[in-house]
Amino acid sequence: MADRTGQMFGSYRLVRRLGGGGFAEVYLGQHVRVSTQQAAIKILHLTEVDKQQFQQEAERTAVLKHSHIVRLYDFDIQQELPFLVLEYAPHGSLAKHRGQRLSLDTILSYVRQIASALQYAHDCEVIHRDIKPDNILVGRQEELLISDFGIAIISRTGRTSVQSSYNTGGTPYYMAPEMFRGRPEKASDQYS
Repeated sequence: MADRTGQMFGSYRLVRRLGGGGFAEVYLGQHVRVSTQQAAIKILHLTEVDKQQFQQEAERTAVLKHSHIVRLYDFDIQQELPFLVLEYAPHGSLAKHRGQRLSLDTILSYVRQIASALQYAHDCEVIHRDIKPDNILVGRQEELLISDFGIAIISRTGRTSVQSSYNTGGTPYYMAPEMFRGRPEKASDQYS
């Protein structure tokens, strides 16, 4: 994918690329009128997007308001590219901390934070479908934030050039058995 640094998406100028994967590229975005406001801009690798379905799924994700879930601030389609404007977590993901030894107190705190966020989402009838260290971000106060809620569903609103050997969404190393059969449940998130 081409580097989009410097381009405008909505009210945000893309400052630098933060990362990317099969379904999206993520950039740090700086609001053009509010100098203190930064966000993560996730540009989805989708074409032929069903705009109504994209809006419905994005709105369903935006409803999730919990202290350990990344907030969705806005979404749109620009130049045929759907994008999401998300809360920026400056300390990266838990994946960057692989191999580090953590205290039992830290581990228990992490489990409580993630479990609380998942319970809230499940009470809202939303299943994440791809819980893994890459989708658990570290926020400004070192709190954990689950990201990419709804990406598995939103990615079905259009076509992607990414070919997966699994037509289910999710990451095989972390997937519960029912995910491989294409029938995710709330327990699938807990398994992951």
